[in-house]
Amino acid sequence: MKKLLVLMAAVALVAAFALPASAAATWDFYGSARMHTWYTDSSKEAGDVQNTQWRLAGNARIGAKVKNGAIAGRFEYGSKPNMRLLYATYDFGGAKLLLGQTYTPVNLFYSNQVFGDDNDLLNFGGVYSGRHPMIRLSMAGFNVALVQVSGAANDLGTDGGIETLLPRLELSYGLNAGPAALKFVAGYQTYTADPDGVDETVDSYILGMGVSLGFGPVTLGMDGFYGQNVGQWGLYSHGANGAVLAGGSVEDANTYGGIFVATFKASPMLTFEAGVGYVQNESDVQEDDDGMAYYGNATITLAPGFFIVPEIGFHDYGDNAAGEDAGDMLYFGAKWQINF
Repeated sequence: MKKLLVLMAAVALVAAFALPASAAATWDFYGSARMHTWYTDSSKEAGDVQNTQWRLAGNARIGAKVKNGAIAGRFEYGSKPNMRLLYATYDFGGAKLLLGQTYTPVNLFYSNQVFGDDNDLLNFGGVYSGRHPMIRLSMAGFNVALVQVSGAANDLGTDGGIETLLPRLELSYGLNAGPAALKFVAGYQTYTADPDGVDETVDSYILGMGVSLGFGPVTLGMDGFYGQNVGQWGLYSHGANGAVLAGGSVEDANTYGGIFVATFKASPMLTFEAGVGYVQNESDVQEDDDGMAYYGNATITLAPGFFIVPEIGFHDYGDNAAGEDAGDMLYFGAKWQINF
């Protein structure tokens, strides 16, 4: 009984210290409602389909940022619904530790292409690994993260499963040099496909660099990357970009690409942008597979947090891995967005 009383007193003491700290936490809620209204026209090779899209964007969201001294956190849910962000950080002063799900270090954002739920040219030369569970350490512009192995890792069609012994490693480093902001990214992932059968190792890696240059009202953004088996990595990218099993062994696919974007801010209420992206996949057992996209848009701000983005663009799906013309698609329309 005496031990129980001591335990209850200890719990009460901890709660007494914890309550004021919790009360001091600040919560900043936010949201973003986004509608997409588009007309698309696909060529015969791409299905010969004409469609009108009129829908809530998949990346519409609601969330909150929380701050309590050296500890901070954030959550964010999308409209599907799906959990986009859920993480907490601890600030050591010279470094910050993050636990949870957010954007990994291997992500580069320079485009504001809005078609396809703010596609940003990411699958046509951009670098997008997405949001995944991780443990990340950040310090002086450098980020290193141990990330959950991608859900795109597969058994290469053997029906034998996979074996993962190590998390994915991702790195990034950013710095400013006059009007230029540079970011370097790199990552590596490995796993075994069908460990009880073919027992083949699938190695994926990616190296990339992005640059943003500002000259008054004009901003230029560009990136370039090279990778191996980025399909198993989970990189959001067009085409046949993953390893395949051929002749009982793994045949790697190599992928490279890049984007170029120019933005002109005519006034606080009006911004124009144009961009182009290209990606190509190469393999010894498949034909070269490529794709290109380009677009032009205008961001029209009607009120703080309320804007419309009319856009016109073209996706050329190039030749597929079988050496056939994959067709193309023309689109035009607008994104409507109110942040609250």
